[in-house]
Amino acid sequence: MRLMLTCLGSGLGVSGCLAQQPAPVPEVFRTGAFSWAASAPLFSRDRRTDDPQYSVKDPTIVRFRDRWHVFYTVRRQTRTHSIEHVSFADWSEMDSAQRTVLTCREGFFCAPQVFFFRPQRRWYLVYQVGEPARNLKLQPAFSTTETLDAPDSWTPASLFFPDSDPPGVSQWIDFWVICDDTRAYLFFTSLDGHLWRMWTPISDFPLGFRDCQLALETDIFEAGHIYRLLRTNQYLAAIEAQHGGGRYYVAYLADRLDGAWRALAPSWEKPFASRENAEQPTGRWTDNISHGELLRGGYDETLTVDPTHLQFLFQGVSSADMAGRKYGEIPWQLGLLTAGDGGERTGDR
Repeated sequence: MRLMLTCLGSGLGVSGCLAQQPAPVPEVFRTGAFSWAASAPLFSRDRRTDDPQYSVKDPTIVRFRDRWHVFYTVRRQTRTHSIEHVSFADWSEMDSAQRTVLTCREGFFCAPQVFFFRPQRRWYLVYQVGEPARNLKLQPAFSTTETLDAPDSWTPASLFFPDSDPPGVSQWIDFWVICDDTRAYLFFTSLDGHLWRMWTPISDFPLGFRDCQLALETDIFEAGHIYRLLRTNQYLAAIEAQHGGGRYYVAYLADRLDGAWRALAPSWEKPFASRENAEQPTGRWTDNISHGELLRGGYDETLTVDPTHLQFLFQGVSSADMAGRKYGEIPWQLGLLTAGDGGERTGDR
């Protein structure tokens, strides 16, 4: 059994590493019998009078210097898709915190992912943009900054594939980057039960992605998000699926980012997160567990989560509030799931 290094971060540096044996994962990662408690809605649409918002959705989140930083999609009447940023110290402050629209892209951009890329010592925001002149009119793009808490500092959007669409791709959505020791991987779904991956050497990131490969074929839809499990040799894929018009999450495990995925919580009958295994002690406000992100134990490109303390920031809405609305007008809100054996996260880890 190979040794692993656990590095304790201090600011943007690494203060020390401890060699240790991989730890066993909690029992739930063998049984797939997940259970959650859902908060009340923590973040809702801004009730501005000019160009009112329909919803806030697709959150990505990191904890950095004792503050949460959340980037999310906003659906509005005039500008249909844009990304905003909000920062706060405590969850009780989230809905009242200042909201800032990012200026790194005009027009359509949405579904963000944020992480700190250590080899270049800069933050990356990955998202999707509209490119009407391309064959694939939805394109993966990125912006960078050295200052996470300055929303106006992000560079203008750059395309991962600036010249032409990659061969072998006919449809894609919801782009996700995760790195191991040697490669950066770009995962995406195609709305038809397929999860795909491409890769590039760490030294070439963010360019050089090639060799599109089918990673998983199963009952999934979109928002395929991949994480490394802390103190283990395993990766977790949490992917959005559909059932009866509603949304929920399934989960798969793998030993390598380029390896085979095996079922953990793969169905509506055995979900990773759904309305059936998520209690709502403050009152039922959502029938959907949709596009969200697990809270990470750090903020770097390995996307590491602690399997003993799982929390999930998600978009939710009731079936009644969905009824009769166009998809873009559904009033999604953000809430927080905490796993049955999980605890509150605090600080940079």
